[in-house]
Amino acid sequence: MPEPLTPAELRALDREHVWHPYGPMPGRQDPLVVESAAGVRLRLAEPVEGVRELVDGMSSWWSAIHGYNHPALNDAARGQLDRMSHVMFGGLTHEPAVRLATRLVEITPEPLRHVFLADSGSVSVEVAVKMCLQYWRSLGRPAKRRLLTWRGGYHGDTWQPMAVCDPDGGMHRLWSGVLPEQIFADAPPPGFDADPDPAYEAHVRELVARHAHELAAVIVEPVVQGAGGMRFHSPALLRVLREACDEHDVLLVFDEIATGFGRSGTLFAAEHAGVCPDVMCLGKALTGGYLTLAATLCTPRVADGISRGEVPVLAHGPTFMGNPLATAVACASIDLLLSYDWRQEVKRIETGLRDGLAEAAELPGVREVRVLGAIGVVQLDRPLDDAGMAAATRAAVREGVWLRPFRDLLYTMPPYITGDHDLARICTAVRTAAAAAV
Repeated sequence: MPEPLTPAELRALDREHVWHPYGPMPGRQDPLVVESAAGVRLRLAEPVEGVRELVDGMSSWWSAIHGYNHPALNDAARGQLDRMSHVMFGGLTHEPAVRLATRLVEITPEPLRHVFLADSGSVSVEVAVKMCLQYWRSLGRPAKRRLLTWRGGYHGDTWQPMAVCDPDGGMHRLWSGVLPEQIFADAPPPGFDADPDPAYEAHVRELVARHAHELAAVIVEPVVQGAGGMRFHSPALLRVLREACDEHDVLLVFDEIATGFGRSGTLFAAEHAGVCPDVMCLGKALTGGYLTLAATLCTPRVADGISRGEVPVLAHGPTFMGNPLATAVACASIDLLLSYDWRQEVKRIETGLRDGLAEAAELPGVREVRVLGAIGVVQLDRPLDDAGMAAATRAAVREGVWLRPFRDLLYTMPPYITGDHDLARICTAVRTAAAAAV
């Protein structure tokens, strides 16, 4: 084993060689060096702002729902590692992948019955789009090749997902004119409990009807728009989309990468509306934050349509598709989630976030505070610049909490195991960060 690097050496090498997400090269700010993690705490390699341990308010970008270093997930990984860490999925199969696919079919809405295992959430959206496009080609209708979504969305950083991210306020404006041009409805009216808006519903229905001849699918994040702005909308709008798609022969895709596995208060956000999409994308919390893995589920209608085509296969096959190590941990993560009253825990977190973030609404520069399930959001009245982002992050660290603000948002998605004391600490950090940012 090589000699361990000091924190200063790590930072220097990181700055010279490592390109971090959504950042320049080299980075403008040194990242914090994490040496270990357990439960809901990240242990830093050295004190920062006088603090050595941070309560993770982000679940590692919403994936570590069980926290870190969980014995059940560790055991699943170790046990599978002793058997095989990987084997190609072309022409071969194995128990962890079969068990995972079967489990996903059991817990997702009927009639999602077929599972394509992918590398990441963004790739699962790529696969979903490919499924929809190939479905219509197989049925002899290749003109149905465009996608409709609503503004304010985010679906990933690869090619087709970027094309259905918000075209103006999103991260991918650089690629305007290069990406496929899709159809965008207005952003959904805000508010999970919002009253029906007949004008907006008519707007969406009219767009689907007008473009039905060229639409392969409608794709949205159900109930919660994540990295596009952390907005919540009424589940009733999902029923409107389902009805419009059925009426005009268009497929419906739900991107549940962020909302799947309980984050919004139901196991899948589609359950708030009581509807099922034709295709569903899952990722993030699928392995409890241990390994990268995603899944694209579809109905028999979609699978049978593709299989009847001139090219009767879905031409997609990642090298690490169905990775045994990842699928074994995913099975363990789902079993762990369903082994306790996770709904009550998410409800407890929701109550704690409502109580703990309410005071933030009175702070100067705060536009809105909103909470749904294990999601708490403080929206500022303007985007943060680099200095404001750094000030907010430092303020949270001083409170012993890790947060990752972006644009005009300070938000938290804590692990479900976060206790009341740590939850209150996260809320204090969010309020303090909001005050420091402006």
